[in-house]
Amino acid sequence: MPRAFASTVNPVRAVQTRTSRAGLGIVTALIAALTMPNEAAGQRSATARTPEGHPDLTGIWQAVNTAAWDLEPHVAQPGVPAGIGAIDGDRIPYTAAALAKKKENDENRAALDPDGKCFLPGVPRVMYMPFPFQIVQTPTLVTMLFEYVHAVRNIFMDTPHPRGPIEWWMGDSRGRWEGDTLVVDVIHFNADTWLDKAGNFHSEEMHLVERFTPVGPDHIDYEVTIEDPKVFTRPWKISMILYRHKEKNLRLLEYECYSFEGPEIYKPIHTP
Repeated sequence: MPRAFASTVNPVRAVQTRTSRAGLGIVTALIAALTMPNEAAGQRSATARTPEGHPDLTGIWQAVNTAAWDLEPHVAQPGVPAGIGAIDGDRIPYTAAALAKKKENDENRAALDPDGKCFLPGVPRVMYMPFPFQIVQTPTLVTMLFEYVHAVRNIFMDTPHPRGPIEWWMGDSRGRWEGDTLVVDVIHFNADTWLDKAGNFHSEEMHLVERFTPVGPDHIDYEVTIEDPKVFTRPWKISMILYRHKEKNLRLLEYECYSFEGPEIYKPIHTP
């Protein structure tokens, strides 16, 4: 019986069957390879768009890192979570004199940090404070509303900076679109804000170029190039991801830091 069964098998057909299966496997692999880029493109195109065709950044966003405590890599300390840093190259390129001032700031940060006085945090620090912020977008104006002390940024689109010198806490922001990237040029700062709680600082001559690039519907690649010839030896860069909040019924709440230690009139609000 086994011999009779074996004699019924056609060797040529068996080879053809194996060849067909191998060919099917190759075709399947080719289809997968060709469709993967299209799927990735579909993910990118999932980003919502305005009627003008630009990415719609409207929503509530937040950085989830330790840059607010220290932009450079750092170990954990009391009240300070450890962090890998947000700087390309890890270290800020200070001049020798500015580095000495930075160290002094850090040693006395409890008394010197402008944030401890409830001043506006400035840009870019406000972008990575541990609080959410909301973006409202129109063709001519992108407004950022921050939970922290009700800070507000207005980014005026396709218009020039006003003539200076002007010293503003949040600087003056002017935006433009480069493809799907919102590019924001910021000047006209005062020298009274820090870049983080570790004493990293700047002068009134700081110049920022921010780049907001959506990477999918719920993430923004945020990149900032910083230059300040009075403080730094060369331009340097910060980069991080901003995350869209998806919680149901989420909204900005209130963080009025001046009321915590302010006049007696505010204290009953926070008294248990």
